[in-house]
Amino acid sequence: MEDFHHISVLPEEVLAALAPRSGGAYVDGTLGGAGHAGLILSASSPDGRLIGFDRDAEAIAVAKLRLAPFGDRVRIFQRNFAEIAAALSEIGVEGIDGFVLDLGVSSHQLDREERGFSFMNDAPLDMRMDRSSGPSAADLVNTLPEGELCRIITEYGEERWAKRVASFIVKARDERPIETTLELVDVIKGAIPKAKWEERLHPATRTFQALRIAVNEELKSLEDGLADLLKLLKKGGRGAVISFHSLEDRIVKESFRDAAAGCICPKGLPGCVCGRVPQFKVITRKPLRAGDEEVAANPRSRSARLRVVEKI
Repeated sequence: MEDFHHISVLPEEVLAALAPRSGGAYVDGTLGGAGHAGLILSASSPDGRLIGFDRDAEAIAVAKLRLAPFGDRVRIFQRNFAEIAAALSEIGVEGIDGFVLDLGVSSHQLDREERGFSFMNDAPLDMRMDRSSGPSAADLVNTLPEGELCRIITEYGEERWAKRVASFIVKARDERPIETTLELVDVIKGAIPKAKWEERLHPATRTFQALRIAVNEELKSLEDGLADLLKLLKKGGRGAVISFHSLEDRIVKESFRDAAAGCICPKGLPGCVCGRVPQFKVITRKPLRAGDEEVAANPRSRSARLRVVEKI
């Protein structure tokens, strides 16, 4: 596991947002290389607790090793963060003082060819965060109807050539299954006219993003997990979420906005009858971004956006 590398983005900003304290209980829903988790545990010594989650077995193994010095202050689960409420109930945790979600795919996952996340190397077309369960990207590409493929690539990849890409995929798989990343890349390159390729974006970027999101049910997991985490926050507790593309950021922004909303009565009533009062305060009206120094050290932080909310 020495080669597992994942640079946590916006570490100082996350720590400032959560302000961990001794005796607090915190959740890291996306452990990865345990960068954020280690900072939270150090800042909340001597007896702050952290419950960590990740679907990736390799990430779990590394996190256990790196967080071992914190002893029984750490509990780690190999689970989707959408299952956090159930897991916390199992261990008797009824409320938390803060949480962090870093929604980016780790450098380790992207760079390990056999994981099939990258369109830069040839590998089995997998893309599963948890390789022990669920359909792979190859399963989706080779079995879904053309219309469903088009919907996924349109909605999750925001690819304007989605209809054409889906059509080319179906034609290619009719001849033989699409089994590797570069086989799919070749199909996508054939579908998108070369004159329309974007200068700074690989033509397969959006389709690969769409398939990864679909394979791992990332947006549904985010919606479900975020709703539960907000319910679990204690008064004064804060949640910090780092997103990397507009689909995720939109869900986070709307979830925080809805949680912070007061009266929801229809317009035109003489007064409020719903009695709803705000339970949360949005700390970041605009998302925090990585500075030039961090981007230079970690180019993948360029697209990171951090939003923070507080239970009041």
